[in-house]
Order: sequence, then C-alpha cells, then structure tokens
Amino acid sequence: SPPVLYVKGGSDLLRFPQIAIVGSRHPTRQGQRCSYDFARHFSRQGFICTSGIALGVGGAAHEGALAGGGSTIAVLARGLDQVYPKRHLNLAESVAASGALVSEFLIGVKPLPHLFPRRNRIISGLSTGTLVVEAAFKSGSLITAKNAADQGREVFAIPGSIHSPLSKGCHN
Repeated sequence: SPPVLYVKGGSDLLRFPQIAIVGSRHPTRQGQRCSYDFARHFSRQGFICTSGIALGVGGAAHEGALAGGGSTIAVLARGLDQVYPKRHLNLAESVAASGALVSEFLIGVKPLPHLFPRRNRIISGLSTGTLVVEAAFKSGSLITAKNAADQGREVFAIPGSIHSPLSKGCHN
C-alpha cells in the first residue's frame, strides 16, 4: 500500500463501502451503457463507485454514480493538479465536488504509462469488489482484477460475445 494518499474532495468517503468498475478505454456502446447503469444502480444502493477516470468504462462509471445521486472516487495515475485525459476536466471537477480525487503522487507528477498499474492496485485496494466491463485479454483492467483477487476482494465480470476481443479478458 502507498505510504500516503492525497485527496481532493471528501476524504471521509474512503471509509464507505466501495465497488470498483473498470474496463476498456474503447468500449462498445453496450459496454459504456452497462458501466453507467451498474454505477448508477450501485450508487443508489449506497456504494461509492471507484474507478480511474479513464476514457470509456471508467468515465462512464463516474458519470453513472453521479447520475444515481451518490458519490464516486477517481484514483489518479498523476498528481492532483494534472488533468488527464483532458476531455475529463469537467468530470474531474464534478467528482471532486461530489466525491473525491485520490492519488499517491505528489503535485506536478505527470501521467506516465508505468504509473497506471500502480494506480490500479489502489482502485482494487479501496474497494470491496471489482466489476470488469469489457476488457481485452491483456489489459490494465485485468491487472486491477488480479490485484483485487490477490487482496482477497471479490471480482465480477460482465460476459460478452465469444467473438469480441473486448470480452476475452472478462471471460478469462
């Protein structure tokens, strides 16, 4: 676990039950909708939805949680002052206002590829369980799922077509 977590928003939310929702950055319309709908439902049931504010499934999970009237936590692979992806600037502001942005990285740390797997262990570590929505066979989402299993957390996956590359990770 990281020695320290930096939080922008409601740090008290870290104590509440969380469910992680992770998946493809390039999901199908169905995968995007599934992520949104599950997050909205979990939010209405009192769970905090946790993800990495990435494009695709992660962003949809945060949006669904907010639409459900609940809170959401975005774990970042960068400092709290950096914006990535740029198109999620407004979403990040909404998450910070109604939930929390969390990072183990100091202000000024830019989002570098090797930081994302480190972020993923925090997503799973904060959460009671991890739901994988549309993940390729070799994806960061499966790193999160493996971390969750190694941490003794529940892992759930949305099945899909046996012909879809985005379902291979979930089926695995």
